[in-house]
Amino acid sequence: MRNWCMRHPILFMALYAVFYLSCFAFLEKHILVPDLWVHCRLDDLIPFCKYAIIPYAMWFPWIPFTLFYLLWKAPREDFWRLCLPLFAGMTLSLLFYVIVPNGLSLRPHTVPGTDFFAEAVRALYRSDTPTNVCPSIHVFNSVTLLLAYYRCRCFDAPGRRWMRPAAAVLCLAISLSTMLLKQHSVIDVVFGILLALALDYAATVVQHEASPLRRRQRAANKERLPEWW
Repeated sequence: MRNWCMRHPILFMALYAVFYLSCFAFLEKHILVPDLWVHCRLDDLIPFCKYAIIPYAMWFPWIPFTLFYLLWKAPREDFWRLCLPLFAGMTLSLLFYVIVPNGLSLRPHTVPGTDFFAEAVRALYRSDTPTNVCPSIHVFNSVTLLLAYYRCRCFDAPGRRWMRPAAAVLCLAISLSTMLLKQHSVIDVVFGILLALALDYAATVVQHEASPLRRRQRAANKERLPEWW
């Protein structure tokens, strides 16, 4: 299975996208009354802003853009180094939604205005229920992508260095937009960030243990062990 994935990265991404979207749609349809309502006092201090729909929506193309860009420009190990925590975190989030169905009640009763931004927010509210929110996958993915921009060597090139601060600004804007649109609580955002950092660290450990140098070190240590060991 691993060798097949290595040979067919685009097909692997497509299959995972089908899996994720199918699972998320199933949860959206069947988890209508959460067991846990997410809320904190900070949520009440954050104003609603319909213009935040712009950075919120930029999350959707940013994920495939980054994945395909690394697949095209970066060493293949950098691409898989991003896929490991990214897809693992999305899967773990779905699993957590099943175990602890959660939701929020922060959305405004009405979205004023007839302009593009107001209509886009109303469309978002109609298509996305206020359930399955903690941890925020929007925030988790954004932080995981940001870490990849600062880790991957292809962005060391002078013509690509600007992409790192641009990714940082986009990550911050997307994270703030989830709260400004009342799509997520501050709690969801915090747990999304923590999940991203934890899985990125775990992926670093896995990558280090699987590196050829580490394998040679383990083999050398075994050769030096006494026979009675």
